Amino acid sequence: QVRVVESGGGLVQPGGSLRLSCAASGRIFSIYHMGWSRQAPGKQRELVAVATWSGFTNYADSVKGRFTISRDNAENTVYLQMNSLKPEDTAVYLCNVVSSSGDYWGQGTQVTVSS
Repeated sequence: QVRVVESGGGLVQPGGSLRLSCAASGRIFSIYHMGWSRQAPGKQRELVAVATWSGFTNYADSVKGRFTISRDNAENTVYLQMNSLKPEDTAVYLCNVVSSSGDYWGQGTQVTVSS
């Protein structure tokens, strides 16, 4: 069994920061990349950021310069540092793990940006 667990969401004021964490555990081999997507009510799921195991990172245009993805390969963990948050960043943030043994998603963590 493979588990993907996110944490770190919450309520923050516009301009604030949050750091999300995602840890993958269980029978998972050769992770290719880990990333974050988000799902807002009434909107399509959007890829936010991805980090490959070789160090390549990529971001959605809407978060470039504000969000930073990083990973700890030894711990199968990926982080998303979110700064200068805006109300339009409000969504459920989901972690995705792509590996040789499959493609896995977490349950998501809610991020709400509101004054």
